[in-house]
Order: sequence, then structure tokens, then C-alpha cells
Amino acid sequence: MARTTCGLYARCMGVAMYGDGGRMKRTRILLADDHTMICAGFQKLLEPEYEVIGSVRDGRALLQAAAHLKPDLALVDVGMPLLNGLDAGRELKKLMPNIKIIFLTMNSDPDIASEALRIGASGYLLKTSQEDELLLAVQNAVRGISYVTPQIAQTMEQIFIRDPKSLTRQRHLTDRQVEVLQMLAEGRSMKEIAYILQISFRTVRFHKYRIMEELGVGSLAELVQYAIRHSMIPQH
Repeated sequence: MARTTCGLYARCMGVAMYGDGGRMKRTRILLADDHTMICAGFQKLLEPEYEVIGSVRDGRALLQAAAHLKPDLALVDVGMPLLNGLDAGRELKKLMPNIKIIFLTMNSDPDIASEALRIGASGYLLKTSQEDELLLAVQNAVRGISYVTPQIAQTMEQIFIRDPKSLTRQRHLTDRQVEVLQMLAEGRSMKEIAYILQISFRTVRFHKYRIMEELGVGSLAELVQYAIRHSMIPQH
């Protein structure tokens, strides 16, 4: 089988439909992680049973690749550049409502896991999870069963018992504000952000101050800390 690498997306040569002998089609999986070695490891683990159709390194590339390749399932890193995994996943579910999304992260914050489930995630795992746990999460997702790594699930349950509303609170930033916030936190200038998003410099500046007002922060440093706490930027 031809292999793909991070930063590229292409169709593989595995069984993609009913083939000779009436074989059932294999689940088509798209990988999204900005770490090349992690992508390669996931691909090696999954390919014996599933069809890995490609891999990408940022949230925007994920949306483009998914629209082109039509995966059944996406394995998505929460902290990716340009557009973080959660917001890319939210847009992906709008684009392809039936797609299964499994998020992976180094961040065990239950609030982030709750946000992932709110947008329709089929799974949420820590990158420190065992290989068998990832395979179990994929198997469950294919069958329509959600899976959250036990360490996080237990914490979510404890928080919910103390405050049933705590895991259902929504944030108040628009999709565009989230994009601007992430790029500011990545160290991009307002001029660069305007170019990437195809909006005016003045509009970017307006969004920046509305974000700071909404989050109750007074400096770019505090914005960066907010983005780090919510896994909006990659942690290397």
C-alpha cells in the first residue's frame, strides 16, 4: 500500500469500496497533527485494519483535505497551527455532519474535553494513552459509540456532580474572533492576520479589542496565556 506523509494528502491504494469477492469497504481515516513522527506512528498503527487516506498539519488544511477526500473518520490533534483542532472540528462537522472525529491532546483539562463532545466528537484521548486505547476509540466511533479516555472521564464526572452546569457553559467568541485570537497567540502580526483571513487591518484590530473585552484581559500576554490554557496553539 502506498504510504502518505504529514503535510500531504492523497488517496491510498487500499480497498475503498466493495471490491473483488464482495469485501466490505474499510473505514477511511484522515490524520491531522503538526508532528510528522506522530502522524507516521498513527498511520503504522491503523493501516493494518483501516485505510489511512492522508495526513495534514494544520486545521485549515484539515478542512480542505476533508472536503476533497471525504473521510469517514478524522483523527485530530487539538493544538494545531492556523486553526486549532477544536474549531477545525466544529467547522468539519458543519461541512460533513456524519463524519466521526476523535481528538487527541496532551491537555487533560475536562473543559476542553467537554467542548469537544459538545461539537460532536466521537472520542477524546490523551496522547499518552496506550495504542490499544486508540484502536478501541476508533472501533467505538465506527460503531457510533463515544469514547473518552478514563482519566478525563472520571474528572468530568466529578466536576458534573459538584456543578451540573459547569460542563455545558458556552464561550462567547465568534468563529472569526477565535481565528484572530489563535493567530495573535501564535505570534502573527495584525497585518499578517489580515492577509491570511483576507480582511482589513482595521477589522483585525477591532476583533482584537473585542476579544480582550470579552475575555477580560488587558494585554497580548494574557491572550497568549488564555490560548495556551485552552490548547488553541501547539505545545512543542
